[in-house]
Amino acid sequence: MDSLPLLSLFALAPILVVGVLLVGFRWPAKYAMPAGYAVVVLIAVTVWQTEWAAVAASTVQGLILAIGLLYIIFGALLLLATLTKSGAIHTIRATFTGISADRRVQAIIIGWLFGSFIEGASGFGTPAAIVAPLLLALGFPAMAAVMVGLVIQSTPVSFGAVGTPILVGVDGGLAGSEAVQQRAQELGMGVPQLVEWIGLQTAIVHGVTGTLIPLFLSCLLCGFYGERRRFADGLQVWPFALFAALSMTIPSVLYNAFLGVEFTSLLGGLTGLLIVVTAARRGFLLPKTTWDFGPRETWPARWTGRLNPGDGDGPSAGGADGGHSIGLLRAWSPYLLVAAVLVATRILPGVPEWLQRVEIGASELFGTSIGDAVQPLYSPGAVFILACLVTYALHRMSGRQIADSWRMAGGQLAGAAVALLFAVPLVRVFINSGAEFNTGDLESMPLTLAQGAATLAGGAWPMFAPWIGALGAFVAGSNTVSNLMFSLFQFSTGEQIGVAPETVVAGQAVGGAAGNMITVHNVVAASAVVGLVGREGDLIRQTVIPLTYYLLTAGALTYLLAYGLGLNAGLLMLALIAGALAALVVLMRRRARGGDPGREPTDVR
Repeated sequence: MDSLPLLSLFALAPILVVGVLLVGFRWPAKYAMPAGYAVVVLIAVTVWQTEWAAVAASTVQGLILAIGLLYIIFGALLLLATLTKSGAIHTIRATFTGISADRRVQAIIIGWLFGSFIEGASGFGTPAAIVAPLLLALGFPAMAAVMVGLVIQSTPVSFGAVGTPILVGVDGGLAGSEAVQQRAQELGMGVPQLVEWIGLQTAIVHGVTGTLIPLFLSCLLCGFYGERRRFADGLQVWPFALFAALSMTIPSVLYNAFLGVEFTSLLGGLTGLLIVVTAARRGFLLPKTTWDFGPRETWPARWTGRLNPGDGDGPSAGGADGGHSIGLLRAWSPYLLVAAVLVATRILPGVPEWLQRVEIGASELFGTSIGDAVQPLYSPGAVFILACLVTYALHRMSGRQIADSWRMAGGQLAGAAVALLFAVPLVRVFINSGAEFNTGDLESMPLTLAQGAATLAGGAWPMFAPWIGALGAFVAGSNTVSNLMFSLFQFSTGEQIGVAPETVVAGQAVGGAAGNMITVHNVVAASAVVGLVGREGDLIRQTVIPLTYYLLTAGALTYLLAYGLGLNAGLLMLALIAGALAALVVLMRRRARGGDPGREPTDVR
């Protein structure tokens, strides 16, 4: 079979099946992902003629990676359970309510700023695993906490884990190409400098596009989880939201330009956090009215999970060991330790290499070149567990409290296990379907999809480049892997249509970051750490709204960077986006004035 359109449809089928089941029929991921796995195996064997050995090896590879993800999830669950049982959760809650009792402000500070800092330090979905439990501890509905953690998995992601998606993803994807080397020479630089230039363009596009993400976050929180379900309530915090956005995006671009991609999100998030928290404590730009969720007893059952940290039996909650309270520094010390250790183990010379020496996995599975391994000491899961061990002594926890925390975490882990144990093998079969592993001499399914899209787009391709990046992140669960898969393809396409190829690659990197908002891996993992299982489709329905904005805007900006500022399709698209957003604001305000609750078809009550 050599029909590119037909092959593209077949390659799209597993993604469509998962999307329809999750979003259309609202199936839990633990049922949708096995169905998707069956479809991708069927297509791989029958259409791509992938060897059974490669399918089996890819499945085992996926199981190894899934175990690594479950290790991280368990660590995050255990830390939350530990803080719950020690009673520290009550002090942590008081910290943020002391800054502002407004839930919109709390979501922006914890999600957008603290989450961006953690993304810069660790990446790979860790921010959602930390942000969601913190928000749950503050009294957010479990689903709202996860939604916040997912939406912020966008702007800082391209520079997560001290720049891994660029330094490993883009650089690795372009490695060894003569065309890339020639382009670097044309620009009077080496390939490493070309990668840095791609990183700067990526930061600029993120900086412009990401400026509205905190405001989107506020509106989604009010529209989906407010007592009146009014998106317009989120607009009331617009001065603070824009201030918080610019406090992170502007420093991020500057750090990228002057220090390099490694420090973009790490120092950008930290700088923004310090600026905004300092200003918020003085009441700067805080909303005049305080917004909160409705009474807990009015919440729909699907909003809540099986965890309620507010009911902890630790000392500050009247526990058995004397009823002493946990002080501010001691309560926060586990999260401070997590942040410090994540930064140290990613930045200190020689430390990452030393920790990465310990691997558990397999190579050349079933006689193929496929294999993978988990690095248990380098994983964020190890950092979470270390923080728990320190907390036992620091918070003077009893043996019963420690045992209860392990039971609490272990009981929640099962909810995510089934979905991930099928989702990751699905992805690996999808990716490992190329000519190296099939007898039909076909490109892999992801690359076939991308080629089909490029054929349709022609010279307008820069506008669509971010969408391919998002597709790669959705199926692979990683911005880094998306960049590895598609960077060279994006570069070649840019050359073919006569624009700066490095700019097209930057569009790919931005889209790959935004795609993390709907990545099934992230949705399942973030849901699991707050005890929310089976609501993956509902969450994707919500996060697809900011994702669509992000990809449309990033595509328009990539087009302008590629073709220059002028009366072209990129400028027209930006004008249409601005007009659509302005119309939405007017509509939301009219509904608010008219007393209409403004419920949308995507309301997930």
